Amino acid sequence: MKRLSQAEAVRQLTGSQLKKQLYLSQLFILLIAFGISFWLFSSMRQWTEMITWNPRDILLYGLIPGLLIVLIDLLLMKWFPKKAFDDGGLNEKLFTNCSFKEVMGISLLVAFSEEALFRGVLQTELGYLTASAIFALVHVRYLTKPVLLLGVVMISFYLGWMYELTNNLLVTMTAHFVVDFILGVLIMRNGTKRGG
Repeated sequence: MKRLSQAEAVRQLTGSQLKKQLYLSQLFILLIAFGISFWLFSSMRQWTEMITWNPRDILLYGLIPGLLIVLIDLLLMKWFPKKAFDDGGLNEKLFTNCSFKEVMGISLLVAFSEEALFRGVLQTELGYLTASAIFALVHVRYLTKPVLLLGVVMISFYLGWMYELTNNLLVTMTAHFVVDFILGVLIMRNGTKRGG
């Protein structure tokens, strides 16, 4: 039986099927996060202690770094060939026919679920380096794309470091959301311009 490459698998899925797979995978990540936390946390109160409304930290360590990450990403896209950022067409197919609200919803879900698992549970219980390395490894599809892989590794360790500084999941969720949302909107608009 022939194994499909990620690009072939993405081509075979419709945009709505890909969105459904994304929603299911993110809900699975949330279930893992909360399931593991029942086992590892002394009480569910730990969740409320990790999520703090601190506008200063959210701005300085969440919003501004998220915008800087996007700016660096856009600069790298100008300096490196397009194929260096080719993720098999996954993000383009996912976001091209999305509405603004869908991009926002996807970005919120991904930021919330991934940060809950990787910073909230894994970093809290296993430490900064282990959680950041696991986050990077989950993005295995970038192994053959050195620029994308390096970017994910650096962002992973940066998000982990921000959580170390603030002990606030809203900070890392904000940064993660800003990156995914802005890049998703840019893909959506490029698809709209091309008639996608």
